[in-house]
Amino acid sequence: MDLRVARLPKIRISRPETSLRRLVDRAPQAEAWADRRMATIRPILTSLYGMRRRLATAGVFTFTLWLFAHVMFGANGMVVYRQKKAEYQNLKKQIDELQKENDRYTRQVKSLQTPDPTTIEKEAREQLHYARPGGVVYVAPPSVRPSTPRTNSAQK
Repeated sequence: MDLRVARLPKIRISRPETSLRRLVDRAPQAEAWADRRMATIRPILTSLYGMRRRLATAGVFTFTLWLFAHVMFGANGMVVYRQKKAEYQNLKKQIDELQKENDRYTRQVKSLQTPDPTTIEKEAREQLHYARPGGVVYVAPPSVRPSTPRTNSAQK
């Protein structure tokens, strides 16, 4: 078994003066490159600067269209608002109808709980088909369902 440590490569640490010198030597090349790039970009920037008002107007117009579409058709837009409002009106109408029915049943229960002979007599005549002496009770016959004609096609 060999436990010898191999020779490590040398780490070169350059002096800061040499790095700075290299940077200073390459500065004219970097300036020339930047000048070439600016020469190609300058006509584009000049035309954009000349059209700045048109671009701003187009941007505002686009934003306005997007805002209008969002307000009208968004998650909480006008279309959804109107649907919710119609649903609210329908539910409110149902609540009012149920409240009236509940009030009617409450009055009926209170009238039956009080010892009022006319109310008790009325319920006896309506539900139990009672009649006063000499009175006649008319009862409608139960509705008969029309029978469907039998065919042999369903039988096997």
